[in-house]
Amino acid sequence: MDESRPIFLQVAEQIENDIVDGHVAEDAAIPSINELAAFHRINPATALKGVNRLVEQGLVAKRRGVGMFVVPGARERLIERRRAEFAAEYLRPLIVEAAKLGIGVDELAGMVREERILT
Repeated sequence: MDESRPIFLQVAEQIENDIVDGHVAEDAAIPSINELAAFHRINPATALKGVNRLVEQGLVAKRRGVGMFVVPGARERLIERRRAEFAAEYLRPLIVEAAKLGIGVDELAGMVREERILT
């Protein structure tokens, strides 16, 4: 767990990551509140707060008496949101810094391709 961020957000992000990565498919059950609490060694109320965040975002829905399930379209919505966040958080600052250094778009694209090969 990351000490600098609230645990309930980390729980929500872990489930989001599992959805984006395909580890938890749409219409599949997510771990129960008690399973999440035991796994992370946290209070069940904290785990519930993380899951409720996903419910509020329309990514997970409760099926009475059965559990919480990923809603259809959740993966695509998460990917769209994360792409927008990626552009704002990483891409725009990268382009601004590249412009300051006189690095053009083609050269920047080449640098990205080169780094991708190395990793």
